[in-house]
Formats: sequence, C-alpha cells, structure tokens
Amino acid sequence: MAEYDPKAKRLIIKIVYYGPALSGKSTNLMRLHDLLNPTNCGEFMSFETKGDRTLFFDFMPLLIKTADGLSVKIKLYTVPGQVAHDATRKTVLSRADGVVFVADSQTNQSVSNFDSFDNLEKNAVRVGLDLEHLPLVIQLNKRDLPQIVNESEVRDRWETTGLPLVFASALYGRGVRQTFLLALQSVYRRLDTQYALAANHSLTENNMLAIVSSQP
Repeated sequence: MAEYDPKAKRLIIKIVYYGPALSGKSTNLMRLHDLLNPTNCGEFMSFETKGDRTLFFDFMPLLIKTADGLSVKIKLYTVPGQVAHDATRKTVLSRADGVVFVADSQTNQSVSNFDSFDNLEKNAVRVGLDLEHLPLVIQLNKRDLPQIVNESEVRDRWETTGLPLVFASALYGRGVRQTFLLALQSVYRRLDTQYALAANHSLTENNMLAIVSSQP
C-alpha cells in the first residue's frame, strides 16, 4: 500500500499494469513515458527475455511536488503475462495502490483475458489486496487491429461492474494517458480519504492530475 510520511512530506504510490502476455502492458508504459513531462520521469527500465517478452517487470518512477513541499512519487510496474512467471506477478502486485488491467481486444484472446483476470483476482487475495475496493481500470487495447471484439459487446460485459473502461491503441498512444489518469484519479480519492491530502497538503485531485499532465 501507499507509503506516507507526513513529517518528511513524502508519499509513494504504486500502480501495476496487469494482463495476459503481449496485451500491451509494456507498450502502455513506453508510450506514457513519451507523453509525460520528461523532467518528472525517471529512466524507463525493462527486463526482457530473448523472445522480447517482459520477464520480470517494467518500472517507471514519476515524481511530482506540491506547493507546500509534499513529494509524490508514483511507481509504475507491469507484470509478466506468461503463466510460468506467476510468482513474479504476485511479487509485483504486492502492496499495489491501484491496478490497470490491460485486455487484448482480439477475438481470439478472450480466453487469455479471462484467465488473466481470474489470476489477478486470485493473486490479489494471496497478497492481501481487497479487489472489491482496490482502484481498478480496465483498458481494452489493440483497437487498431482488424479482428477485435466489437465495442457494444465489451460494454455489455464490463459496464455492469462499474469499473472505468478505456478503449485504446497503446502502440499509437491512444487511450494511454486517459487510462493512467483514471487510475491515478481513483487512487487519489482513496488516499485522500485515508490521509486527508487536500486538507493537509492542498493536494487536490485536479491539481495532482494537472501536475502529472503538464508538458514541457
């Protein structure tokens, strides 16, 4: 969970991108790194296999600071999608403040999406996360491809959950920023209830999103 030190004026948030192999989790982080203010971003790091699939995780720290000196570090991770690396997925998911589930929109990936979301639910329990209350955003990625599940079917399936839903093409940067900001927005609301960020540090939802979104 979030690390908050009011005396040191430091808050560390962790957001994890989860989903099946090759759904576009790493691509989301790469495009997001390109879109955000480079003065606020740390170095993008990736650990990959020879097959160009994420073996461990991608990590991108993003640092913002409020007017009263509160430093907010946002750590972004992706989990490996392959079934063989479930132990690593659990490790990365542990202590997450929010999750983005990146689903593959291709019609032949429905089973993989289902299995991966089922795995997310099980691993959340194993690492002590309450998925019923954990900020969670669903991204339907690869909308640029020809053989994809139609939008109305996706909405019928997901909108009953009440979870934020984004249609995206991470390869071209579409929906990447929106997905991240929705996740951060949800995380902020939960942390503000817990730590009174607006009252104690004047860190409102709007100014945090504005700081994150600012361009050079």
